[in-house]
Amino acid sequence: MSGEAPPGGGVPPGLRTVRVAPEGRTRVVLVRHGEAACNVAGVIGGRTGCTGLSPDGRRQAAALRTRLVETGELSGAGALYASVLARALETAGIAAPGIGGGAAPVADCGLCELHPGEADGLTWDEYRARFGDVDFDVRPDAVVAPGGESWTSFVARASGAVARLADAHKGELVVVVCHAGVIESTLLAFLPVAPDRGRLGLPTEHTSITEWERDGEAWRLVRYNDAAHLHTRAG
Repeated sequence: MSGEAPPGGGVPPGLRTVRVAPEGRTRVVLVRHGEAACNVAGVIGGRTGCTGLSPDGRRQAAALRTRLVETGELSGAGALYASVLARALETAGIAAPGIGGGAAPVADCGLCELHPGEADGLTWDEYRARFGDVDFDVRPDAVVAPGGESWTSFVARASGAVARLADAHKGELVVVVCHAGVIESTLLAFLPVAPDRGRLGLPTEHTSITEWERDGEAWRLVRYNDAAHLHTRAG
């Protein structure tokens, strides 16, 4: 069956294999930050532990900027947001010339990676010695550390923040520089998967692009983990 309906008729909407993009749709593009210095150092990167991008992370963000400037694929963005964490803000700042009018990003804590609470700034060895091991696949409702979030509460908070931005920019393209966990949270919340399951374990690459389209209350995944700029360019 054809996915597209020819003029004057064709495949009924309920049988189409490819859905026609609706007029006035809202587009939300999620970009994962570049490699972070805290990730390389094995440090838990909340507001205290995150010190921005590693040298490779800055090169990844620069490759993304070059791609976006050359293709113009996000030039129509009406807004640019980022998590308040340094690695996301730095990535957004580097990539901004290729996004909309090139304005600085608006920081939003709702877009942060899972809040680590008292684990913030610890190495993973220090974390295990102090708090033991928490397995979100077994206990998604367990908090990572005192004052921190559980996987379940994080998914609700992060996906809710993305939905809130879609509400604020209906009919527009909005770009969000965030984290792998935030991207995964939207997949869990917006796709028809079991809502109480643990992590998906997806390979979301640094500075990759994931795009959602929303028509009314219905979400459609347009692309996931698009990191072509990392594989076609040196540095």
